[in-house]
Amino acid sequence: MSVQSNLQAGAAAAYCISLKCYMICTPCKLYHLCCSASEINMQSRGTIKCIRSLLQFLLLWVLIGKSHTEEDIIVTTKSGKVRGMNLPVLGGTVTAFLGIPYAQPPLGSLRFKKPQSLTKWSDIWNATKYANSCYQNTDQSFPGFLGSEMWNPNTDLSEDCLYLNVWIPAPKPKNATVMIWIYGGGFQTGTSSLHVYDGKFLARVERVVVVSMNYRVGALGFLALPGNPEAPGNMGLFDQQLALQWVQKNIAAFGGNPRSVTLFGESAGAASVSLHLLSPRSHSLFTRAILQSGSSNAPWAVTSLYEARNRTLTLAKFVGCSRDNETEIIKCLRYKDPQEILLNEVFVVPYDTLLSVNFGPTVDGDFLTDMPDTLLQLGQFKKTQILVGVNKDEGTAFLVYGAPGFSKDNNSIITRKEFQEGLKIFFPGVSEFGRESILFHYTDWLDDQRAENYREALDDVVGDYNIICPALEFTKKFSELGSNAFFYYFEHRSSKLPWPEWMGVMHGYEIEFVFGLPLERRVNYTKDEEILSRSIMKRWANFAKYG
Repeated sequence: MSVQSNLQAGAAAAYCISLKCYMICTPCKLYHLCCSASEINMQSRGTIKCIRSLLQFLLLWVLIGKSHTEEDIIVTTKSGKVRGMNLPVLGGTVTAFLGIPYAQPPLGSLRFKKPQSLTKWSDIWNATKYANSCYQNTDQSFPGFLGSEMWNPNTDLSEDCLYLNVWIPAPKPKNATVMIWIYGGGFQTGTSSLHVYDGKFLARVERVVVVSMNYRVGALGFLALPGNPEAPGNMGLFDQQLALQWVQKNIAAFGGNPRSVTLFGESAGAASVSLHLLSPRSHSLFTRAILQSGSSNAPWAVTSLYEARNRTLTLAKFVGCSRDNETEIIKCLRYKDPQEILLNEVFVVPYDTLLSVNFGPTVDGDFLTDMPDTLLQLGQFKKTQILVGVNKDEGTAFLVYGAPGFSKDNNSIITRKEFQEGLKIFFPGVSEFGRESILFHYTDWLDDQRAENYREALDDVVGDYNIICPALEFTKKFSELGSNAFFYYFEHRSSKLPWPEWMGVMHGYEIEFVFGLPLERRVNYTKDEEILSRSIMKRWANFAKYG
């Protein structure tokens, strides 16, 4: 439809309403003959003159309104102009900019390299839909089941995936606090376009600017031959860092304050946030940090140099890229079909475990100078305020993916023997004596007749080791060296949780409350859950604003 047609339609609609009589309004014509002569004397010159003046006024009103709207939804960034869209949210408006590029597509010779800065574009970039998700394997364990499908990418997979999203409250704020979300997924999966990460409610209710970005995952994001510039490792972290730099350069144009930026993330996203706290390269790019159920000192978060190199060489062997020269190996891998890399990257870990990061962050001497435990011990981290927390049942989400006796379709009442077999799977490198020590510590019950004992004990073991204890230790180190550190414990099970009751308050299921999903009335959360969500959003936003 042309601009003139849009204007005529707007004037016609307004005129129809103003006459308060039944009319037929089309985009290009106003049929006013349905009003009888007794209602309006169409032969009266005064009436006709009045109507003409009214139409001229309405036309001017529509033009002014359109100009104001265009100004709100078109923003000029350092790379060019972007057009967003206005969304109705809770009786107000949020302007969303979806799929803004922040780096060159890492294709061809740029695969496995650090992201490259964008060149400028001349046209207006249409930022009204989510961009591609980065190449990744998807969860096919429970086909059609919402509990697992909700985490699978919901846009096309591509290596051309380095895009970010911005939500701003209307009217556009001035110097609003910025909250940058980093998704989880074990550094193997994830995308910013998931419904559970929609930033519109948080932006609307707390009047903050919300940003999220895609970053490379799996081998395409973290394959490493340390010391080799062709595949230095940590590409996914450098993607995140370039997105943070983009925010510093551009967020003021969206009404955000580049000097008030809080990072927040969950699981591997929280580990990413804590890695930015440890990386001097990132310190000037944000103010505060929120870690939800993850930290960089967790046993799965960072891979040793030796292991990172071995996994790269193993993948090269699987896909037919074994070479004597490292540069030649990368050259061969660079032109392999990404799907072939995905299919083979899951086999690079030499032991069988249910909680494995095949390719993840490593100590590259650039982004990360040493192992997180060492840096924490030395106090080498950004001195700021952090908010850290965990959920009540962090371990259950991992148990249903193959621990002996566990299933999402029953109560998973396991035996002592199955508990011991579970320990072998989750702790493949631990000696028999070590596993016996774990067994003794977690099965010292006052009531040893409860059928649920071993199920709950394995949940505790897996959750404590991988999430809760590292998060507590990370928080403790921060506070010991004088930084303000706050800790929360989330124990509400969502009424919309599709997983069985025995799985409790699972890993990842506080996110919907952080992003305000219970405020979406058509989803039918309880009133108490809406209150809880508003309370959490307020606390997160206040921490981001004031510390």
